[in-house]
Amino acid sequence: MTRPDVTVIVAVYNTMPYLTECLNSLVGQSIGTDRLEIVAVDDGSTDDSGSELDRFAQRYPDTVKVFHQTNSGGPAAPSNRALEAATGRYVYFIGSDDYLGEEALERLVACADKHESDVVVGKMVGTNGRYVHQALYKESAPDVDLFASALPFTLANTKLFRRDLVERHKLRFPEDMPVGSDQPFTIEACVRARKISVLADYTYYYAVKRGDSSNITYRADHLARLRCTARIMHHAAELIEAGPRRDTLFERHFTWELAKLVQGDFLALDRHTQHRVCSGIAELADKYLTEPLRDSLPVQRRVRLALAQKGTVDELVRAIGMEEPGGTLPFLLEGDQADGGRAFARYPGFREPLLNIPDRVFEVLDESVAAQLAAGTELVDADWVQNGDDLALDVSVRTAFTGVTSSVVVRLLPGNFPKGANKAGGRRLPAGGELPPLVGEFTRTENTNGTVVRALIPIEARTASLAVRVHAEVAGSVYEIPVPARDAPMPLARRWRSTVPYRVAARVNGQGRMVVVTGPLFPPPSKLWPRVRSRLGRLKRKTLR
Repeated sequence: MTRPDVTVIVAVYNTMPYLTECLNSLVGQSIGTDRLEIVAVDDGSTDDSGSELDRFAQRYPDTVKVFHQTNSGGPAAPSNRALEAATGRYVYFIGSDDYLGEEALERLVACADKHESDVVVGKMVGTNGRYVHQALYKESAPDVDLFASALPFTLANTKLFRRDLVERHKLRFPEDMPVGSDQPFTIEACVRARKISVLADYTYYYAVKRGDSSNITYRADHLARLRCTARIMHHAAELIEAGPRRDTLFERHFTWELAKLVQGDFLALDRHTQHRVCSGIAELADKYLTEPLRDSLPVQRRVRLALAQKGTVDELVRAIGMEEPGGTLPFLLEGDQADGGRAFARYPGFREPLLNIPDRVFEVLDESVAAQLAAGTELVDADWVQNGDDLALDVSVRTAFTGVTSSVVVRLLPGNFPKGANKAGGRRLPAGGELPPLVGEFTRTENTNGTVVRALIPIEARTASLAVRVHAEVAGSVYEIPVPARDAPMPLARRWRSTVPYRVAARVNGQGRMVVVTGPLFPPPSKLWPRVRSRLGRLKRKTLR
């Protein structure tokens, strides 16, 4: 029998009916079954997965090999057993609930042969709500560096590996890791590879989130994920000496695996488990979280990891709660924000002498905090103020800022507001960005949780849709923060100007934000008639139904 070009390894445990689509995608590959070997290991399935594998083995006896074993508790042991049986020049791993694009293996093998690559990564997408990091797939590249690319955020073993590389370095999966066992294998393969290639020109791999979220990654608890992350990091530390290269790799683990241990679901853990999670994070942070690496993290993750490192569970719980729905995170501004001023997220622990956490942990560095600022913004009150023919909006908005708040103002932006708004709330603009706002006079009242900005903004006699936004300069960046007004009463529409009367109204738009709409009380006939005609047309269509 001719040696196959590629062996596809499938570790299987209770993945029906997804398994059928997975296997069909393999035997239907354009590379052809004569160049393909499939080695599937049934890890003690209790559904119909084992019989489905046997059905494919009977149908494709020269291509599909099936092994059955008692359940091992994870994909590592069946993957290792399949590796022992593999004969292909390359090996490729696929989850038994996922599937491949039809040309995937042919393209991957061709790339590896052309560029003499030891590892080839094909574009991977998520389905049914499965998240897959996409930064690595911006463009194809024949030679990428593990430490100078987004590869550290794509460490699953769903790649093509040269089998000579695997066997030469005796790469295997740690069988005592229920989750994440593919990362030590992938990291070492990439560290030892002569060349790593990326293909972004085709969708090679479809990662499926099962309808019941029963993927093993979603089932693992906090402590299991913590133990596995520690194993991954310790293994990587043995391969890569301390310094910028290791920091680049560990940025992934601090921003992803460890940060995810201290998000919203941390609040539901019992206090003993919370302390154990913090203790485990502290051990890894003490050993591997260097100052340059810490500075590269977003302020939210920096603070949560620092509080966990200190073992201050109460403060950590309060910090997480600040960013849960309904929470508010205040920011302290110091100095001129447009000229080197500093901004700090005032999480619990900020400048508390007993904790002695450096200010740098809480500082807004080169990052966007638009979503946090938006969460701390709300409408307090709004009304019209008329003086003769002049009209102004009298509006009070609570903001998340304290300290030097002179640059924090409320203004009206016309409907031609530049594209690029952040739907999560707020928008980060280059400092000094030119916008055509309507700006008025301001008074500010500060307390420990923020500042209420009261603005008296003149309304111009023109047809316009005006967004009410808080304008703020924070650590060298300019933000335009929408003012939410879902539950606030809007002032009644008002007519103003006597010679050519205008009408002004305030309303809440589809995003729950306050907008002001102005226009002539009596539109000219050239503009009125199309509106009348449109309404008559709708009425006629409704009558015909």
